[in-house]
Amino acid sequence: MWMLHSATMLPAFLLLFLMRTSISLSETMSRDEKNKLRNQVVEMFDHAYQNYMDHAYPADELMPLTCRGRVRGLEPSRGDIDDALGKFSLTLIDTLDTLALLNKTVEFEEAVRRVVADVRLDNDIVVSVFETNIRVLGGLLGGHSMAVMLKESGQMVWYQDELLHMAKDLGLRLLPAFNTSSGLPYPRVNLRYGVRGPETRTGTETDTCTACAGTIILEFAALSRFTGDPTFEAHARRALDFLWEKRQRNSNLVGTTINIHSGEWVRRDSGVGAGIDSYYEYLMKAYILLGDDQYLQRFNTHYASIMKYISQPPLLLDVHIHKPLLPARTWMDSLLAFFPGLQVLKGDIRPAIETHEMLYQVTKKHNFLPEAFTTDFRVHWAQHPLRPEFAESTYFLYKATKDPYYLEVGRTILENLNRYARVPCGFAAMKDVRTGSHEDRMDSFFLAEMFKYLFLLFAEEEDLPFNVEDYIFTTEAHLLPLSLSTASNSQAPPLAGEELDDSNFEWTCPNTRLLFPDPAFPRNLRDPVRSALDKSCPHPTTHREPGMGRPPLRAQDFMVNNPEHLELLRRMGVSLIHLKDGRVQLIQHATQAVSAVAAEDGMRFMQEMMELSSQQQKEQLPPRAVQIVSHPFFGRVVLTAGPAQFGMDLSKSSSGVRGFVTVAEPYNGCSELSNGEIVAGRIALLQRGQCMFAEKARHIQKAGAIGGIVIDDNEGSSSDTAPLFQMAGDGRNTDDVTLPLLFLFHKEGNILLEALKENREVEVLLSDKARDRESIFKGKALPGTLLDGSTDGAEEGDCSTEEKDNTSPASSEPVDQSQVTTQEQTTDDSVVGQESVQPVGGLGSYASVDEGEEPAVDGDSSSQSVDSLMADWQEDLEAFKQMEKDEL
Repeated sequence: MWMLHSATMLPAFLLLFLMRTSISLSETMSRDEKNKLRNQVVEMFDHAYQNYMDHAYPADELMPLTCRGRVRGLEPSRGDIDDALGKFSLTLIDTLDTLALLNKTVEFEEAVRRVVADVRLDNDIVVSVFETNIRVLGGLLGGHSMAVMLKESGQMVWYQDELLHMAKDLGLRLLPAFNTSSGLPYPRVNLRYGVRGPETRTGTETDTCTACAGTIILEFAALSRFTGDPTFEAHARRALDFLWEKRQRNSNLVGTTINIHSGEWVRRDSGVGAGIDSYYEYLMKAYILLGDDQYLQRFNTHYASIMKYISQPPLLLDVHIHKPLLPARTWMDSLLAFFPGLQVLKGDIRPAIETHEMLYQVTKKHNFLPEAFTTDFRVHWAQHPLRPEFAESTYFLYKATKDPYYLEVGRTILENLNRYARVPCGFAAMKDVRTGSHEDRMDSFFLAEMFKYLFLLFAEEEDLPFNVEDYIFTTEAHLLPLSLSTASNSQAPPLAGEELDDSNFEWTCPNTRLLFPDPAFPRNLRDPVRSALDKSCPHPTTHREPGMGRPPLRAQDFMVNNPEHLELLRRMGVSLIHLKDGRVQLIQHATQAVSAVAAEDGMRFMQEMMELSSQQQKEQLPPRAVQIVSHPFFGRVVLTAGPAQFGMDLSKSSSGVRGFVTVAEPYNGCSELSNGEIVAGRIALLQRGQCMFAEKARHIQKAGAIGGIVIDDNEGSSSDTAPLFQMAGDGRNTDDVTLPLLFLFHKEGNILLEALKENREVEVLLSDKARDRESIFKGKALPGTLLDGSTDGAEEGDCSTEEKDNTSPASSEPVDQSQVTTQEQTTDDSVVGQESVQPVGGLGSYASVDEGEEPAVDGDSSSQSVDSLMADWQEDLEAFKQMEKDEL
């Protein structure tokens, strides 16, 4: 698969590095091999579980590098991550039903006795409602389900619902969090004191994530139906009702973070990963467990929007809920790896196969899924806390297709865990998948989920102590019996909502045997995703296909807006998809070519694309700088810009290009400018899109511009979340373009546009890197004399060394060295070459003036008092703060 920026043509596209794995369907895995891998899973579980019991219990989690337990309050705080820890032996509770599933009946019974005897739930500690619900309440209910099953088979006859009693106790301790006007729970609760009051140390939060409020229904409904108390299910239903009502009605999407009191969306980006993921999962599974059709209708309504706006097979990219055609970011997080498994439950197997294959290629590239990765598979966040979502989807896809390919995927997961994560005292999370460094952390979900799904992947039906088809997995992989759907809960209020509309979806789960009568079908879906880096593509020399009438299209000649080229692609089985972020995606399906020869041409074309991309990536130019030098900025604001492969090379200019900016008309710069007399002698601002970059450059150059800045039209794009790319030509000779052209993402460009809106004139310096202020104002009065717009009549080049020295207050160090483009922490990989373009000072950074020092300036401005100077600086400070607030 190939992805390229439509405005930049070939040099700007992002290659998806998909390594080919050739596994024929005929290469089925033998029963002995499956048994061997199943036993390996059990051995790995024993290694992790026994080390927890030996070195950590009764602590919540094991620290596998130091071979000791993690006790909250005794270890340095890790922030929100520690909210999962409640001094309730978290890992043991989370592991209960895993022990039962892995046929470890003796260990399970002993673990239940330990939990009943040792665990206390009335601790004076603030915990996450979400994590405590899915891990602890879910763990107790899953353990209870297993204990009841064993008791019915004549084992554990002593068990008298002790785990269920503990679950109800915990449920009652979580209920105070739901005491809000909306019904959405507070994100945290004190296990002893609840939410409100000075003892609770919580209850002041206003926001919660959508998944945090929407991932309650399975555990609370199960608790209600196990105990006969409808209170829990009613509260969970109310929270789901509120989220449904607050969905964006046009897009039918939900945001990531919501105000629990007003219902306003705090973060309006929407995806299927972190912050939202299990909300969608629980709508589907609530229908399966509880049998309420309303849940299925809601899920299907959301799912249709996900597939319309978020799904760009095989990618899943966040969008804005109010403008769903605009991407919210250019990277994906690892939590979305659960989604192919959910699509299997939905019965939508084709996109599940494609997305899973993409995730597998990322895994093979980095050994594990990084916490976040870009659309070209580079690391965005390098950590990997041994998350199980990819293994979960692998199991469900194998269950649906019986394709032995997924057994080989599972083998890869096992091998990587043993090779890279296994340590003497358990398994350690990866601090950085690029370096293989470890973190002293083994989360409870590793034992609760990872080994369940891997064991089920390799186990035969006779290996299981019970029929897993009689249970549903929660988001923490805890097992709840489907028989709960018939349990009495008549006092629970019905779901609020409109009349049921079943016109847009089926009410039955499709039979995968009917979906895939051809056993090669899953492989045929994976091959296009893998084929981009298939170096073994044949290149036979055969005669041209009769009727093609022309030689095959060469990659270096391809023009995305050329109808003849698009027709050639179609004949070669290459399809072109316009992505929502302005790029296009090329995929070859050999079976869609008009002939075998045309299919070979298509393979050769894709191969040339790959080689061309590799060559161009080696020729990447470093970022450039747009430095705002006019009042009231004076060089303190520096914006990271992308270069062009044509026009003036700023790295060879000692002074750069300096001038006042003006907006071109038309703004896209795709035709002759109507305001050419204004653009002449200035730097033109242009909007990305609708024509080639080189065409824009030619139009503004014809109007007499001395430079150009192209601003991205994708709202929210930023250099701190997307890799910079270089603008390419249009396939023709671009030697006629002599002015410099730079590219700003939307966020950085908006800073410049806002500055132009607030100030009559904005002067910028285009250069290869930010310049210090003395070099910028060499030959001109420094900012201390420019506050009132006066330069004392000095001509350029007339200022002496003494005059420059007299302006010391203006050249003192900035207060704040924060970067303009950084609003959140990013990895080095998320911003290309950021170290080479460091702002002199970001928004909010100012030259300081000592209160007792009179600034020495020349001429008329020497009468300006320190007070008035400081007042002007304060005015500028407020303006900068307002700009920063608007941007946020």
